[in-house]
Amino acid sequence: MFSDLYNTDILTLAGSLRHSRLENPHGSARKVSKLCGSWLEIDVNMDGNIVTDMAMRIEACALGQSSAAILQEAMIGANYEELIKARGQLKAMLKSDAAPPTGRFEKLALLADVRAYPARHGSTLLAFEAAVEATQKAMSSS
Repeated sequence: MFSDLYNTDILTLAGSLRHSRLENPHGSARKVSKLCGSWLEIDVNMDGNIVTDMAMRIEACALGQSSAAILQEAMIGANYEELIKARGQLKAMLKSDAAPPTGRFEKLALLADVRAYPARHGSTLLAFEAAVEATQKAMSSS
């Protein structure tokens, strides 16, 4: 049932999200889900390929907000390769019924039931798509 997606864990994560900006970010990205109109903007600062600071603004459903909250909680200290891996694992979990992400972003397993709702995949992936783009920009500008 669709309402089962929005369980206490998901709603708690969505409620923990902090909206902010970095003053002079090394990289930024904005992503929009064409299907539902959810959007996310993210700023990052990096030292080499390691995220040292981040901030985001988001307007999305609780699933998109939950995914963003998991990213926000674990992104500082992550390297670019970890972000690429997490994005790939999240996408595979949603679209190919693969195992949930492991390691730093293992809380994404809470979103495993989203796989049954393809219309929600875009907003669930937004944060990780934007994070990868912003870190790429930050690394190429340094």
